[in-house]
Amino acid sequence: MTTISASMVKELRERTGLGMMECKKALQEADGDMNKAIDELRKASGVKAAKKSSRIAAEGIVMTKIAEDGNYGVVVEVNSETDFVAKDESFQDFAREVLNQAFANRDSDVAQLLEDGLESQRQALVQKIGENITVRRVARLGFDDANQGIVDNYVHSNNRIAVLIALHGGDESLARDISMHIAALNPMVVRAEDVPEDVLAKESEIYSAQARESGKPEEIIAKMIEGRLRKFVSEVSLLEQPFVKDPDSKVSDLLKEAGADVVSFVRFEVGEGIEKKEEDFAAEVAAQVNG
Repeated sequence: MTTISASMVKELRERTGLGMMECKKALQEADGDMNKAIDELRKASGVKAAKKSSRIAAEGIVMTKIAEDGNYGVVVEVNSETDFVAKDESFQDFAREVLNQAFANRDSDVAQLLEDGLESQRQALVQKIGENITVRRVARLGFDDANQGIVDNYVHSNNRIAVLIALHGGDESLARDISMHIAALNPMVVRAEDVPEDVLAKESEIYSAQARESGKPEEIIAKMIEGRLRKFVSEVSLLEQPFVKDPDSKVSDLLKEAGADVVSFVRFEVGEGIEKKEEDFAAEVAAQVNG
């Protein structure tokens, strides 16, 4: 059985807002699996969502580049171990080189980009800076013809969130507004029907467990689950979200007024989904003293 550390309990408390003993018990029952423990706590305690900030450990930057005719764009994420290095000029120069090569080599994935010459540059930078540097991911959106639609972007001022969006119809101003909205509200999909079946099944299981705690009849429980799923889908679907600049209107209303439609979007946030390494410096010092 996995040993449940204090740092694991602390992380689960931060992500759920529940008590220490409840979090420790959940981790023990899940054999240390953080995500499984969160799912079980949601079922038992009605926790609506887990905070994800504690999972984000990687530092670095995201960058975008858009073609002059506006029919193609690319976004990359390059990571460092510390925010200090992410602001270093040499690191940012390397990130720009990654961006330019990803833009030029439209079909290349990260592995291919590194193999085509970036790996030697990366290794040299690691030696110079003294931190591990990684090219984490690259994504592209585009049209074969500029008349088919436009691709635009938004990069937040801290270079930690970047969005690419592809539109049929509309203009750069509309694309930029919706990109900013995506950066702020982080939708999962464009349309409600795009929500993956496995995601719906997982949410349904959680809502079902929560609803049955109420002791209500099955037909009422079914309606409760249906209502909660409908609300969840509207919250994670771009077109159903209230527009961030005008909450009285949905994003779909804005697009309809402009005679436009969202084809797809990509949102990168630095370090999202990377497990955070907990550092216990007091224990490290104690170990050195005792050693």
